Amino acid sequence: MPRLSEVIAELDALWPPERAEGWDAVGTVCGDPEAQVDRVLFAVDPVEQIADEARTLGAQLIVTHHPLYLRGTTTVAASSFKGRVVHGLIKHDIALHVAHTNADSADPGVSDALAAALDLRVTGPLVPDPTDPEGRRGLGRICELDHPQTLRDLAARAAARLPATAQGVRLAGDPDALVRRVAVSGGSGDSLFDAVRAAGVDAFLTADLRHHPASEAVQHSPLGLIDAAHWATEWPWCEQAAAQLDAISDRHGWDLRVHVSKQVTDPWTTHHSSGAPN
Repeated sequence: MPRLSEVIAELDALWPPERAEGWDAVGTVCGDPEAQVDRVLFAVDPVEQIADEARTLGAQLIVTHHPLYLRGTTTVAASSFKGRVVHGLIKHDIALHVAHTNADSADPGVSDALAAALDLRVTGPLVPDPTDPEGRRGLGRICELDHPQTLRDLAARAAARLPATAQGVRLAGDPDALVRRVAVSGGSGDSLFDAVRAAGVDAFLTADLRHHPASEAVQHSPLGLIDAAHWATEWPWCEQAAAQLDAISDRHGWDLRVHVSKQVTDPWTTHHSSGAPN
């Protein structure tokens, strides 16, 4: 059975913390480096229901994509929900490790997992990492479809293959426009519009598209937009990351039991369709 420090060393090799954005907060939040680990849980969000799931599973390590303390803190008092998470983890000897933007830009990274979930063929990064001589790392991915598909059908494919959420999947642009090349970015993607336009793709699939950037994008060009829930576009990474850790465990003979949480931790829980505009 490996020590936590040994497992973390392998995770840091997959997603080096120095490749995270400067504003990010990645790495180990809590955990005894000498503690033994035989069960690991992957999830998108470090929220209480995930901590409860880890405790029920008997996991000694949770790996999440989103940080618990992105902007830092001066307290872990249990009077706040984040403090309660920390208290519960420490009380039950559960470590928490975060791989965020260092997993976004990795090879394979979050957007590779999103592309794979939709059966899209990745041709390269949307925003290449200039430190990668092979040109495979970076934010987002440019993909090709095996056969051209309408924007409407591509959005339906995303709705069918990504985990179900209250938001579902929205599209902007001509639903009947043919899509041959598409850019994808797990998580919030409207800061990438300049790169998307420069890539000359037919559509952009991402999450958290705001009104003004989306409006300007469709007015600027015939680019189609597909907007899914943030959580849904990043959840496929959990399965990809779990498979990577499984392979590492097999190589070392660790016999880790690796789980992926199926709990929907997207904050939106209900959707009501509005009436048609007058």
